[in-house]
Amino acid sequence: MDTRIDQPIATAQAKDRDDVIPGVGKPEALFMLAAGMSFLMSVYLFFNGSQQQGIFVGIWVPSILSAGTLLLGKGRS
Repeated sequence: MDTRIDQPIATAQAKDRDDVIPGVGKPEALFMLAAGMSFLMSVYLFFNGSQQQGIFVGIWVPSILSAGTLLLGKGRS
């Protein structure tokens, strides 16, 4: 099978989406950014004397990613 035939189709599909990172659109990037910021904040809090608050904020990371999957996963196959 010649991959050169499939390449323009994939390129055209990628141009239709507003990708921040190749394969990752703006809504997905927003949820990833929010989860990353939550993780960094939890590490900062944990190692600067607020261990319980750091653990609490760290629990947000899987919740944010789950919410993103739930909200953005509809209508995709």
